[in-house]
Amino acid sequence: MKHVPRIAEKRFKRLLKTFPAVLVAGPRQCGKSTLTRSTLPDWEQLDLERPSDLALLQADLEGFLAVRPKQVVFDEAQRMPELFPALRHRIDGGKGKGRYVLLGSASPALVRSVSESLAGRIGLLELTPLRAQELHGRPQIKDRWFWGGYPPVLSLRDARARATWLDAYVGTFLERDLPALGLNLPAQRLRTLWTMLTHVHGQLLNVSDLARALTVSSHTVNSDLDVLEGAYMIRRLPPFFANVQKRLTKSPKLYIRDTGLLHFLAGLRTAKELETWPKRGHSFEGLVIEELIALANDTLVRPEVFFWRTQAGAEVDLLIRNGNRILPVEIKLGSTVDPHGLRGLQQCMADLGLKRGWVVNTAGERRLLAPGIEQVPWSAITAGEARLF
Repeated sequence: MKHVPRIAEKRFKRLLKTFPAVLVAGPRQCGKSTLTRSTLPDWEQLDLERPSDLALLQADLEGFLAVRPKQVVFDEAQRMPELFPALRHRIDGGKGKGRYVLLGSASPALVRSVSESLAGRIGLLELTPLRAQELHGRPQIKDRWFWGGYPPVLSLRDARARATWLDAYVGTFLERDLPALGLNLPAQRLRTLWTMLTHVHGQLLNVSDLARALTVSSHTVNSDLDVLEGAYMIRRLPPFFANVQKRLTKSPKLYIRDTGLLHFLAGLRTAKELETWPKRGHSFEGLVIEELIALANDTLVRPEVFFWRTQAGAEVDLLIRNGNRILPVEIKLGSTVDPHGLRGLQQCMADLGLKRGWVVNTAGERRLLAPGIEQVPWSAITAGEARLF
C-alpha cells in the first residue's frame, strides 16, 4: 500500500511550533514512526527497542543530549524512564520549540513520566490507526470497516494473511509488549477478557458480570480494563451528567476501538460474515464513534465525549462537547430513519437545551429529518465534508 498522508500531520506540525517536545502516543503499528519519518526526514531517529540505540543512550545520556540539543526522535520512549527527567533538564536549560519528539505505546510508566517530568513542556498527540477519511478515494476504504485501520493489515491482500497478522498482533501484545512494560498479567486471562468484551461491545459495561465469568474479583477486571484502555485497545465511553430532573445511567459503554480486532476476536474471518453478525449494528456504531472522536481531537481544543442515557432507556450514542457547546449524535446502520428512532435524540436535545443534532447513517444525502436534526451520511464524514461545530 502506498504511503497514506495522515490528517494528524497538520496538528503534529502545530505542536512542534508550540512546545519544546511532542509526544506521539498510540497503539503499536498505527503509524507513529512513519508519521515522524515523513514529516521530519532530517531528524535523527532512535529506536529504544534496538539494542544499539538503547546502549548508546545508556552509556552517557547526559552527554548524548548535550551534543544533540534538538531534532531527535525517541521511538518507544517508555523503554527508558530516565530519559524524561534528562530531557526536562535540557529543555529548561535551552531555548526553542520543536526540539524533541517522543513516540510510545501508552503505558502507566509513559504517562506518569510525561506528567511528572515534562508537564507544560510537551504537546500530546494521539495517533490512531488509519481513519476512514484518510482512505477516502483509495481501494482500501472498502475494507476499512471489517479489517480495521492498522496499516500492515490493509497492505495485505487476502483474508487469511490479514487474519494471521491480527492473530500475531494480539499474541505479541499480550505475551511480549505488556511484560516489557512491567505489566506481568496472565496473558490467557487477558485474552479471554478481551474476547468476552466483543459480546458487550457497544453496550453498558457490567464489571461484576465479567468478574463472575472469569472467576476473579471486580478489582482485577477493572485493572485489566485499565491496561487495555491505556494501550488504546478499548474505550470506556463515560455517561453524560447534567442538572436535569431525570435518573441517568452511571455505567460507561464499552467499545473495542479497532473494528478489525473486534471482528477477529469475535471469530469473524471474512467480510461476508459481518453481513449476518448479530452485533453488526454495534460494530458500525463503534466505527463511527472512533472516527468522530478523532475528528474532534483534530479540530477542537480539548473536546470531551460522552453518551447519554436515562434509566428509562432513552439514549444518544455520542455527545461531543466543545467548551459550552454540545453536539449529540445518533448512529444508525441503514439509509432510512424511523421517526420513532429520533425520540431519544429529541429528548436529549430538549433536556439539555440543544438546537442541533446529527443522525449518522448510510444514506446517500444530507437532509433535515426534524427541526434541528440533520441526517449526515457516513460517506460525507469519510469524504471530510462534515464539520462538527
